[in-house]
Amino acid sequence: MKKMMALVLSLMMVFSMVSLASAEAKTNFKVGICNFVDDASLNQIIQNIRERLDEIGKDKGVTFEINEDNCNLDSSVMQQIIADFIADEVDLMVGVATPVAMTMQGMTEDNGIPVVFAAVSDPLGAGLVQSLGAPGANITGTSDYLDTAAILNLIFAANPDAKKIALLYNPSEDASTAPIAAAKEILGAKGMEVKEYTGTNASEVMQAADAIVSDEMDAVFTPTDNTIMSAELSIYEKLAEAKIPHYTGADSFALNGAFLGYGVDYANLGRETADMIAEILVNGAKPAETAVKTFDNGTATVNTETCAAIGFDFEKIKEAFAPFCTQVKEIKTAESFE
Repeated sequence: MKKMMALVLSLMMVFSMVSLASAEAKTNFKVGICNFVDDASLNQIIQNIRERLDEIGKDKGVTFEINEDNCNLDSSVMQQIIADFIADEVDLMVGVATPVAMTMQGMTEDNGIPVVFAAVSDPLGAGLVQSLGAPGANITGTSDYLDTAAILNLIFAANPDAKKIALLYNPSEDASTAPIAAAKEILGAKGMEVKEYTGTNASEVMQAADAIVSDEMDAVFTPTDNTIMSAELSIYEKLAEAKIPHYTGADSFALNGAFLGYGVDYANLGRETADMIAEILVNGAKPAETAVKTFDNGTATVNTETCAAIGFDFEKIKEAFAPFCTQVKEIKTAESFE
């Protein structure tokens, strides 16, 4: 009898503890988001993270308190933002673009705060994860991996006679390293004349664009390079006037005037990033065991205004691109997505 009573009392204690734990289940989560630079694609990611977390919050009965900041390419500002997140005891950090993700990774090694990155082109090459399937630490996220060969195919689909290809990028950006190396290899095998033009800030990018025009290059390739992306509004007109199409790794380039952007749907990438955030915070998923999310790079976005300025017929371009894309979308020049 005593044993039975002891068992009953033990069970009652267990159920009481479970009930207490349930009653005290966390319902408010603090999320710190640091953006690398103010540009259309990255801003679109954050907007969709916010909207999706709001949806999830209402559905799950939880709230996500978001603290967002932008370091605007300044590494010291970036470190201060992340330090502030740590001091504020955020439950999770979001690093938008490779440099932010890498800095967050380094500054959370000791405290173990979960990090979810967004728009990191090469998580393996950057050393952020051990593998895409099993990141292995306190970090995971979404990748906007770029299919360089697919973009280069579009150059020759539009202009089979192209011979001189410019590579425009910031050599300091990790996101550009692998695509530029791939482009040089692919174009070299085709016997193309390849010339590199670089810039680490808007002024240098404008000078590089002037050099591209002066050298009468047939086309320009830029990967998902945030420095060039932020300067696109300053260079697209001079390239278009010179009839030089700019082929790039994101639709925001085309929004800002480039002839073509090819790559992932950044709105969808933002929503998928939010789903990962919620899975970790609400459902207890471990970043180390949460696979990095990659996307199909099949959408070509053509700026129809620039297309006409260059002298291309959009309908013919659309037809030429069709075999190399899942879809061809139209866009006009603006500073940001609506």
